[in-house]
Amino acid sequence: MTDATADEVEPEKKSGKKGLIVGLVLALVGAGGGFYATVSGLIPLGAQPAEEHGESGGDHGAVVPDALPNVAYVDLQPIMVSLLGEGGQRHLRFHAQLEVPEQYLADVEKIRPRIVDVLNGYLRAIEISDLSDPLALTRLRGHMQRRINIVAGEGRVKDVLVMEFVLN
Repeated sequence: MTDATADEVEPEKKSGKKGLIVGLVLALVGAGGGFYATVSGLIPLGAQPAEEHGESGGDHGAVVPDALPNVAYVDLQPIMVSLLGEGGQRHLRFHAQLEVPEQYLADVEKIRPRIVDVLNGYLRAIEISDLSDPLALTRLRGHMQRRINIVAGEGRVKDVLVMEFVLN
């Protein structure tokens, strides 16, 4: 009986090196294929090749910027308002310009006094505590933009550019 147990085949232990090597080779082939597909433009990531922009010549890395929109700027007179707070009376000096599409420049210039009046009324209603938030200027710009759009009409004023905002 001892012979029967000796004749049984013992299973060989597999080291697993074959699977590791196959996995490594497949990973390298996949990485190389992905690199080639990205560089050759098969997968459009990042900047587009110069040929697609219609460029030719020596500078392959140059990107042609889009044309600037046709806009004009309407300068508003500086506004000085008094603000009351817990520390007493303080003054706010505000100066802005309006970004306007060129075709509406004359219309917005015509109603500039009305726009200044609306901004003056809004800025006088602000409290000093409203200005303590770091995002206060962004919020104020949005409120001013809405009020200006009501006066000038939607689409006539694209943006309010704050040139000066000083609290003394």
